[in-house]
Amino acid sequence: MEYVDYYKILGLDKNASTEDVKKAYRKLARKYHPDVNPNNKEAHKKFQEINEANEVLSDPEKRKKYDQYGKDWKHAEEFEKAKHQQRQRQYSGEGAEFFEGDEGDFSDFFESLFGGMGARSGRSKTKFKGHDYEAELHLSLREAYNTHQRTLTLNEKNIRITIPAGVENGQRIRLKGYGAPGANGGPNGDLYITFVIEDDPQFKRLDNDLYTNAEIDLYTAVLGGEATIETLSGKIKLKVPAGTQNDAKARIKGKGFPVYKKDGEFGDLYITYKVKIPTNLSEKEKELFAELSKLK
Repeated sequence: MEYVDYYKILGLDKNASTEDVKKAYRKLARKYHPDVNPNNKEAHKKFQEINEANEVLSDPEKRKKYDQYGKDWKHAEEFEKAKHQQRQRQYSGEGAEFFEGDEGDFSDFFESLFGGMGARSGRSKTKFKGHDYEAELHLSLREAYNTHQRTLTLNEKNIRITIPAGVENGQRIRLKGYGAPGANGGPNGDLYITFVIEDDPQFKRLDNDLYTNAEIDLYTAVLGGEATIETLSGKIKLKVPAGTQNDAKARIKGKGFPVYKKDGEFGDLYITYKVKIPTNLSEKEKELFAELSKLK
């Protein structure tokens, strides 16, 4: 496994504060979000890298392990436990040939633990966590809007999970203990699920805000009136000011996407009006429009 520099991905140095991490993530997430870069595989890959980096660096415990162990940070607990046991053997004079001097390369150390050392000693009973599994779960935007349950099948075993409203494209969650079996009676690995949110034909999402178009007729645009607007929570009536221009925008506060794991909090809905020009006019309608043009 190659070393991935999460600090470099977010454009930060190792002294960056938690707030610095948060700001850098938001800035890059907006830039590389799939809704902003449709059909751009490189941007999609970059967005996933940004999410992974943020997941680690925004969590103080994970960041501490990452800073200390680099690419092997996920095995920090196993390493510390195994290192402690080896030192105990050294002090007792048992198995000293397997761990001497400094720590050396962590990857070599893990290889020796999982490979030749156990076979040569015949006495090692160290418990090791099983490997983690990775999976993708595809959702529509409308499915991600509501908290709901899904049943996954893994190794012929059904797993029922609850998906909170507001999950983002590229977001990862961990299901503890659903990975590969551990060694020597150790715990199972974990299952990491990456959400893939499909594009919606009507709504575009950016963070917790939604964007959509609303068609209004010429008469409503000129004279003002009401328009029925579709939202992900149902239809609403919206007042349209007289003289509304094509591509004019309106914001409906609190009608955007739910904020992840924050009940009752929503982003905003941004509407772009599209004025529909009437066609197939009758002779009378043409005459009236002609009269209006003369008045101007």
